[in-house]
Amino acid sequence: MSTHSTVPAASRRRRLTLVSGVAALALMAFAGFEAGIAVPSLPAHAETTQALLQGSAIGSPAALAPVSFADLVEKVKPAVISVKVKILEQDAQPMAFGGSGGDDELPFPNLPRNHPLNRLFGPFGQGGSGGQTPKRFGEALGSGFFISADGYAVTNNHVVDKAKTVSITTDDGKTYTAKVVGTDPKTDVALIKVDGRSDFPFVKLASASPRIGDWVLAVGNPFGLGGTVTAGIVSARGRDIGAGPYDDFLQIDAPVNRGNSGGPTFDLSGNVVGVNTAIYSPSGGSVGIAFAIPSQTVQSVVDQLKASGTVTRGYIGVQIQPVTADLADGLSLKEAKGALVANVEGDSPAGKAGLKAGDAILAVNGHDIADAKELSRDIAALKPGDKASLSVWRDGEAKSIEVTIAKFPTTEKVAKASPSDDSVESGSKLGLSLAPASEVGKGKGVAIVRVDPESPAAERGLQPGDVITNAAGKTVSTPEDVKKAVADAKREGRKAVLLRVEREGNSQYVAVPFAG
Repeated sequence: MSTHSTVPAASRRRRLTLVSGVAALALMAFAGFEAGIAVPSLPAHAETTQALLQGSAIGSPAALAPVSFADLVEKVKPAVISVKVKILEQDAQPMAFGGSGGDDELPFPNLPRNHPLNRLFGPFGQGGSGGQTPKRFGEALGSGFFISADGYAVTNNHVVDKAKTVSITTDDGKTYTAKVVGTDPKTDVALIKVDGRSDFPFVKLASASPRIGDWVLAVGNPFGLGGTVTAGIVSARGRDIGAGPYDDFLQIDAPVNRGNSGGPTFDLSGNVVGVNTAIYSPSGGSVGIAFAIPSQTVQSVVDQLKASGTVTRGYIGVQIQPVTADLADGLSLKEAKGALVANVEGDSPAGKAGLKAGDAILAVNGHDIADAKELSRDIAALKPGDKASLSVWRDGEAKSIEVTIAKFPTTEKVAKASPSDDSVESGSKLGLSLAPASEVGKGKGVAIVRVDPESPAAERGLQPGDVITNAAGKTVSTPEDVKKAVADAKREGRKAVLLRVEREGNSQYVAVPFAG
């Protein structure tokens, strides 16, 4: 059984592996301490470590590297836990009697399949199963860390997902039964609870994000090797690895391997800045690129899981996509920023507030939106019933629209923006053969019946069967409408024509370039 996942990137394939292990593989558990860690007296030769832990720099560039993390490790390690999960596995095929298993699966393979001894003992000596698939259990070993003295602990959702039983082992070797309080698959965070004590050592989640270049420390169970400590720096922030709609990972270069899921990454004050969840690895081992869920995200999720066992997110009912340079040009925006509304659900908060397809959302409650992912996170962070003031760009003008946030429906589809290629050169024509959508059974708009494979339209991903409902900001119903919109866009000095395209019930804006 495996808990790996592979996620394709936009222009190349990168292997991203959930850092959890099954059976013989253990997941990393990290330790923390109750508050900011007081630095004890250090020997003279540890002057560099003292300075770094106090946040000061000294002398030469070589002195910027700490001599030892030993004092920090000694303080945080007691909060480390190993998470052991029992998972039910169904056999892929029935075994032995009445099934498709081979004779080598019989307790007496040299005897006929229907011999009384084979019928009596069945597969693996379990008494004839009558063709039923036997229940088999596997173990997944994971990591976590206490966040309170009364036994609340954080791990990854994918560590405890589908678990029949959960137990934890503390740093001093004691084992306890744990229960799953709640999970959040969208952020891969889970909250578990261990009863029986009120004096567990615990660590606090950091309230501020680390800077790129800050030192971090990882303590855990890679490949079942408990108590392993690694160090590195924060390599990047805000990474989107395609794991979910709210990706906002820290990237660290502290060696993290399979077996590290659910464990924390510490700053030099002993606070958790992230929860390790995935690695980038062509081989499955550490190559110095690991991803951790930021502590602020973890804190928000944990607070809700602790209060109700579930996570409630804000929702306004729009499909959105990134604003590329071509789209910005088509929208008369000076910069490629914000999130473009591709579709608005009619009875949604956005629909009731008057938001329209083609609007570019540039800010929420005064906070500028860099891209579609940031809009998703900002809206999700709002509570149902809250009012949100959206700064919207429409028809070349800025507008303000107030939306009442609703609860995210459990059946709502998450819209994912398709990647775009801004390096495509403009051709001499769009390369589309069009027909009224009504003539080909597609309803309203203009249907694409053929795409020249060498054309800009093909490069932008347009396909036969797509329906153009809007071109250059105008509703279209005939091929002539589209041609006129293209001509108008050229005359206005645009580099591309902005098309709203529907495919299989989903809407998206596509900027198709033409010869300049």
